[in-house]
Amino acid sequence: MEVHAHVVVLGLSEDPSVRNRLINLYSKSWYFGYARKLVEGSAEPDLVSWSALISGYAQNGLGKEAALAFHEMHLLGVKCNEFTYPSVLKACSILKDLNLGKQVHGIALVTGFESDVFVANTLVLMYAKCGEFGDSRRLFGAIPERNVVSWNALFSCYLQSDICGEALVLFQEMVLNGISPNEFSLSIILNACSSLGAGGQGRKIHGYLIKLGYASDPFSANALVDMYAKAGDIEDAIIVFKEIAQPDIVSWNAVIAGCVLHEYHDWALKLFGGMKRSEISPNMFTLSSALKACAGVGLKELGRQLHSKLIKMDTESDLFVDVGLIDMYSKCEMMEKARMVFDLMSKKDLIAWNAVISGHSQNGENIEAVSLFAQLYKEGIGFNQTTLSTVLKSTASLQAFNVSRQLHVLSVKSGFHSDIYVINSILDAYGKCSHVDDAARIFEECTVGDLVAFTSMITAYAQYCQGEEALKLYLQMQDKGMKPDPFVCSSLLNACANLSAYEQGKQIHVHVLKFGFMSDIFAGNSLVNMYAKCGSIDDAGGAFSEIPERGTVSWTAMIGGLAQHGHGKQALQLFNQMLKDGVPPNHITLVSVLCACNHAGLVSEARRYFDSMEELFGIEPMQEHYACMIDLLGRAGKLSEAMELVNSMPFQANASVWGALLGAARIHKNVSLGQHAAEMLFTLEPEKSGTHILLANIYASAGMWGNVADVRRLMKDSKVKKEPGMSWIEVKDKVYTFIVGDRSHSRSKEIYAKLDELADLMNKAGYVPMVEIDLHDLGQSEKEQLLLHHSEKLAVAFALIATPPGTPIMVKKNLRICVDCHTAFKFICKIVSREIIVRDVNRFHHFKDGLCSCGDYW
Repeated sequence: MEVHAHVVVLGLSEDPSVRNRLINLYSKSWYFGYARKLVEGSAEPDLVSWSALISGYAQNGLGKEAALAFHEMHLLGVKCNEFTYPSVLKACSILKDLNLGKQVHGIALVTGFESDVFVANTLVLMYAKCGEFGDSRRLFGAIPERNVVSWNALFSCYLQSDICGEALVLFQEMVLNGISPNEFSLSIILNACSSLGAGGQGRKIHGYLIKLGYASDPFSANALVDMYAKAGDIEDAIIVFKEIAQPDIVSWNAVIAGCVLHEYHDWALKLFGGMKRSEISPNMFTLSSALKACAGVGLKELGRQLHSKLIKMDTESDLFVDVGLIDMYSKCEMMEKARMVFDLMSKKDLIAWNAVISGHSQNGENIEAVSLFAQLYKEGIGFNQTTLSTVLKSTASLQAFNVSRQLHVLSVKSGFHSDIYVINSILDAYGKCSHVDDAARIFEECTVGDLVAFTSMITAYAQYCQGEEALKLYLQMQDKGMKPDPFVCSSLLNACANLSAYEQGKQIHVHVLKFGFMSDIFAGNSLVNMYAKCGSIDDAGGAFSEIPERGTVSWTAMIGGLAQHGHGKQALQLFNQMLKDGVPPNHITLVSVLCACNHAGLVSEARRYFDSMEELFGIEPMQEHYACMIDLLGRAGKLSEAMELVNSMPFQANASVWGALLGAARIHKNVSLGQHAAEMLFTLEPEKSGTHILLANIYASAGMWGNVADVRRLMKDSKVKKEPGMSWIEVKDKVYTFIVGDRSHSRSKEIYAKLDELADLMNKAGYVPMVEIDLHDLGQSEKEQLLLHHSEKLAVAFALIATPPGTPIMVKKNLRICVDCHTAFKFICKIVSREIIVRDVNRFHHFKDGLCSCGDYW
């Protein structure tokens, strides 16, 4: 401006050459008011003046002003030249104004400038940036002498429009046409490789850089680091990074962000430490990456230090960094801090809301997550599929079906119902809320059933005792050519466990081996559980020994399996080994330990573990532990001690505790205790028929038939229906179900003939039917027939005619095995020379050589 003053004083301001240079100076320096005044003050502004002004606008991103200046120039009749057209076309690109661009193209065509290489390049760019890539390619192909600048311009457009694959194809075409790339070409293509994660192509470009001598170019080196980092070749990214003589902030950010992206959090923090020791100060982007690394490894203190540094930087609140802070505090289980950051944000976008809702959900604070979503919805901020999926996860954990259904309706209204993540979340929520039929309907309506959808549906079926449906769905999944993951296998194994489907469980075990999931802790634990519940404790032990890193759940599954099979002492030995290995028990482990003592009648051992739970393991006894202990004392005949324990409980006894007392009263024929326990159960679980049946059994054992009739009348008046006894057996990969007196089976005649044959043989061996346990008002022979046709006896008879001689028979029953069936099976196993395994609602009974593994203590 001082020079301008001298120009005026010397009388040179009217000189066109000086004036045009002044216009150019003011335009490039963002002083458009002065530039415009000089143009307007000229008697006859020439092409150079207008070109300088339009170029200044365009180079500074002021497309609208450049277009208006061009329009004004055009009205004055000033013709464009090869220098003006590129600036005007750049303005069209900025504005993405295709119509104006086409008009300028028409003028260039008429005036003969279309063939000029600079104009042609800018036309190619304009069409590409306006989304007309077909026209852009046609114009590009028509340029007679395409130089490397022309190619670079096109690469850049494709990259900016995220059409990176096409940029790579174009690069190969350029090389085939004999045009040597420069450092800018290679940097652009490396960025395309980064976006595609194309490490192989990126290595070839690296070769070009070395071959052409551009390896030391800082832009190319940074692009190389970024490419290797995003492609997951972190070691190569670090090698290239270390070769940079003076890495700048871009270099550091690229390598640190790459490590974080591929979860090399330790490496990222180590590099971050190295950056702090260098003279490069971290910026917001660096600190955001470092926060993600802290979140990944749970480094609370370092995360807090980074937060302090951000505060000291005294910069304006950055949404990206604030979200990083929320994520870090959430993953470090510091939700109060995460919520504080969120509450202090002056502007909260949807990403911030999603981060804090997700944080609450991940930390098990599901009510807070749902409440925040309600607030978000009320404030009209909007939501996306991430929000819905996260909140549905919380409603699933809360088993809040009504809220899940409302979210389902909301997803339909908002158009997110077609999103696979939302569909899968709805499936999972309905499944966990026990609405399996609703989940199945949604699954059937889903056009794109992916692995997650199949996993959710299979898990729902397995959890709610629909194991056969889970196995059928797995067959559908295989027909679609979908490979299972460890979670699917784990759910299928649980389904087989619930069905006692040993053969099908073994087939799933084969798939676990085939797909390499043996090292997966979930699949390993489910294998132990499946074999234990399918009656093969030896196979369970084999699966347990193959788990590479046995955690609390692994040990608990094996201890529980041994307990169910009556191997109490072995279960306790395993528990001691668990403690020696430094694996801490949880409350479920101690339930299994007490159950092991219970099934084996180990009263003193149980007392020792129960009394020292809190002192040794920091676990306060819960209802389940009290129920186990009370059941154990009751079975052992220590009824007064059991009642004392009930009275000393720090909380109200639940149904499992009173059920244990009622069972003990039945075993020891204690009518008064049985009546008291039954009264409590009538209040807690009035709909359960088991209480009435056990009480009637107690009265019957004491010969109080009038009371038996009263109980039956009460059941009738209360409309309580007796749960029918059901038994399952697996033969040749198919599960068969039986109920008492069942004649629906296709081989019923053979089954009943086999039962009659067994009855004759048992009677000759000394078996006497225990008709006194049957409470029906029938004659002796009719009661004997009813006992003979119990569901478990039908299942065993079927197994004897449908399976090879000598093979073990495995039966599952939904209720406790009756005394008569228990006695009968001791005779049958000896008569047919077969092991009979019965899994009832409480435990396993292994009948062999005329004896039962429970020692008649169950």
